Amino acid sequence: MALDDAPALCRRAVDEAWRVAASGGADRSAEIGIALADDAEAARLNARYRGLDRPTDVLSFASGEEPRGTRRPGDPPVMLGDIVVAYETSARDAARADKPLANHLQHLVVHGLLHLLGYDHETEDDARRMEAMEVEILRRLGVGDPYGSDAAFP
Repeated sequence: MALDDAPALCRRAVDEAWRVAASGGADRSAEIGIALADDAEAARLNARYRGLDRPTDVLSFASGEEPRGTRRPGDPPVMLGDIVVAYETSARDAARADKPLANHLQHLVVHGLLHLLGYDHETEDDARRMEAMEVEILRRLGVGDPYGSDAAFP
């Protein structure tokens, strides 16, 4: 399953997630890295950084730099971190759920960026808040709710 437009899909997902989640004074000159990895690389990263010896669909690695604050002209952009999407795992998951891979990729990028911005799903309340934000961002991208009744992505 190929995605010729993966860079454009990722850019649209990041732009929309940034508009929704980083509003309220967040620095507009932040950078992130996005990599599409194979399952072997995703498993290696997951084992090294999370202690789980298996691939996962998406990993986020925050840099620790804050996206907010006073910036002067000429200051370098803030590096928020990196998002690694396991392409093979994501393609299998999308096929199994009968979702277009393009929609699933955008969901994973949105999910990863929210983690870089400090959102998580460790508690039930945090998960509800993060999922609601994901659903809103995806709706703006024309992608169905991955958690609700249209989870098969129309």
